[in-house]
Amino acid sequence: MLGGRARLMFTGALIPFEGLNVEGGYRFLEHSSDVYVEAWGESLEEAFRQAAKAMFDTMTDLRLVEHRVEVEVSAEGFDEQELLYSWLEALLVKYEVESLLFSEFKIYPIRREGEILKLKASAYGEPLNLEKHPSKVEIKAVTYHLMEIERMEKGFRVRVLFDS
Repeated sequence: MLGGRARLMFTGALIPFEGLNVEGGYRFLEHSSDVYVEAWGESLEEAFRQAAKAMFDTMTDLRLVEHRVEVEVSAEGFDEQELLYSWLEALLVKYEVESLLFSEFKIYPIRREGEILKLKASAYGEPLNLEKHPSKVEIKAVTYHLMEIERMEKGFRVRVLFDS
């Protein structure tokens, strides 16, 4: 990080999705001690949505989380990495403080206001119920370590490491 801000990392070449669902998805990558996720989508918003789904899929079985509550979430950042961090951190705070699990997200178009990128979204889920929602891996924090955002041939790919 330079000057307290993460810098966007592009490899320069556009990388094909190599058989992955182009519309969007996520997968878990190998890491020795934490949870490393790769998410992708046709837009940056879709890649961010998939990263959020992966974070909650790490914590519980998403198929069991009903859409009983809708919560508005917003995040800001000076660049795409800071925005991704702020987005996932805002959701993690909702989980930790309000005991809310989410299984679906609607992210409105990301916009720039001056130097700041802004994200607004709706998150859909329900309160944590330990009898209904099995515990998987506890996410302690979102990190900048190994974070990447790449423009692909037909969209975006993000990678993020969760401290578990």
